[in-house]
Amino acid sequence: MPEIKQLPSHVANLIAAGEVVERSASVAKELLENAIDAGASAIVVELERGGLTYLRVTDNGCGIAPGQLPTAFLRHATSKLRTAEDLAAIGTLGFRGEALAAISAVSHVDIFSRQAGADSGAMLHLDGGVPGEVQPTGCPEGTTIVVRDLFYNTPARMKFMKKDSAEGAAVSGIVTHLALSHPDISFKLLRDGQEVLHTPGDGKLQSSVYAALGRDFALHLLPIRGGSGGITAEGFVTEPLHGHGTRGRQIFFVNGRFVKSQLLSAALEEAYRNQIMKGKFPGCVLHITVPVQQVDVNVHPAKTVVKFAADKPVFDAVYYTVLDTLNGQNKPAAPERKEPFFQAMTAEQYKARGTQGAPAAKPPLGFYTARPASPAPGREQILQVRDIVEEPGKPFYATTVSGGREVTYRITPPDAEPEPLSIAPSAAEPVQQTLEPEAERPWRIVGEVLKTYIICEDAHDTVWLIDKHAAHERIRFNKLKENTEPLMAQPLLTPLTVTLEGDEYGAVLDNLALLREFAFACEDFGGGTVLVREIPADIRPEDAPATLEELSHKLALGRADPAGARDELLHTMACKSAIKAGMDTSPAEMAALVEQVQSGAIQYCPHGRPVKYRLTQYDIEKMFKRA
Repeated sequence: MPEIKQLPSHVANLIAAGEVVERSASVAKELLENAIDAGASAIVVELERGGLTYLRVTDNGCGIAPGQLPTAFLRHATSKLRTAEDLAAIGTLGFRGEALAAISAVSHVDIFSRQAGADSGAMLHLDGGVPGEVQPTGCPEGTTIVVRDLFYNTPARMKFMKKDSAEGAAVSGIVTHLALSHPDISFKLLRDGQEVLHTPGDGKLQSSVYAALGRDFALHLLPIRGGSGGITAEGFVTEPLHGHGTRGRQIFFVNGRFVKSQLLSAALEEAYRNQIMKGKFPGCVLHITVPVQQVDVNVHPAKTVVKFAADKPVFDAVYYTVLDTLNGQNKPAAPERKEPFFQAMTAEQYKARGTQGAPAAKPPLGFYTARPASPAPGREQILQVRDIVEEPGKPFYATTVSGGREVTYRITPPDAEPEPLSIAPSAAEPVQQTLEPEAERPWRIVGEVLKTYIICEDAHDTVWLIDKHAAHERIRFNKLKENTEPLMAQPLLTPLTVTLEGDEYGAVLDNLALLREFAFACEDFGGGTVLVREIPADIRPEDAPATLEELSHKLALGRADPAGARDELLHTMACKSAIKAGMDTSPAEMAALVEQVQSGAIQYCPHGRPVKYRLTQYDIEKMFKRA
């Protein structure tokens, strides 16, 4: 057996640094948490090249005594714990006493600090964890730490670093979360000399949300406050009509600490059940306060995962607080008291109202007689109106089934006000013949239920339920994947601004060329915001922000295989451009989808879910106890 030896201190420090310092964002997080614990009311973060070559954090906190500076960089040196019992009630952000030692072990560090009331400050320089001499210096009250050339002595770690834009975006995400968790502190972030974030520090969470997450997000929030059993939930949640394409806007804090929690996310989404569009996720900035004895923050080196002594009270506090807020929003408003119109205007004014600005008459729903130009000129058909365009002089549409064929007609009113009580023979023309005669098809479309599932019966007495969204999504995906030409883009008259989370923001900046292949022309707008000038031609402008959010989320997952990343993007593009569940679908569209599915060309959606479900006659009779 090889001889057992104790590792040299510098090697042990490098191993510890690997656990605490993963990237420049890890350094920023540890330094910022120390600044907050020091009682700072203003913090400035400056970085260059994503923080790998230069990162400076300046605060106006309590400062460090000159004689304590070398001690601060020793392993397990902290001012926040004294006894083992303190671990059961941690109320500070930093507490391990490893951060400064780990950071200095893999970088060049300068620290300047001056205590309140002191005539001068002191500074200390460290190279690879080795301290120099403490020297007096002039500096403002508080502490400034400068970290240069991160991982200079561990070059193997550098190959795991992402592009500067991605590393900088990760630092921005850390600053954003801390700004939202401490609205009473003013945070300023400078990237390569440009200010990208500045919160007022006025103590109002809404001010920090507006500054950190953008105007569009802040304008669609509902304030919440509540809780039970000593657990409180306070902050903001998004209005149900303004959901997001990913969970990236779900931001939770427990006792002032940013956390990632499936429990809290589940509680939030459960409160939105049946109140938010399918495929959308609620966003939030929620502060959860739990008695310190009931939560363990010492379960992960990055301290972003916590463990609760009991999950249900925490779940209930979030769920019922959010649900009560949403139910309050859905209550009908008190009826507005209006003065009766006959008391508010004269007879002459009322007569004038009937002729000035009155909406043009529109054809009512019903059946009308029209004579199509083909296939049998002169033969009248009874047409049922499907859709009506209300503007005068515009066509409306009608359908008929004759001889096993369904025909859609465009009916143009003969005068400015379309009253289709009597339609001229030339006013109707067939524009679409969609279905083959039933005798030529081995199946029959029975109809559609829930505006989602097409019911089809085949010649073998089998009933098929076809998911129209899943089927159309697969058709779109196949078409996109087979297409070797660049996707057609539609320029936007007014560019869109999309604000993203740190990692997702960095992922977009790192993949601008790839997104351009998918007809998204994006550029950096600063502060976590991307400017979008062009979008794919088959995506509606109102769907573009959610689509880009979803694309950025998938890019941020960091799939190494370019082909795999491309397929993930195609999945999103296909999903967003496909027919949605709940949409009205024309007979022609249903027929085209059924043709693809029943012919065997389409079996599964791009995510692997089946697009149809089979019910035999025996299955149906068994349900009714007839078999």
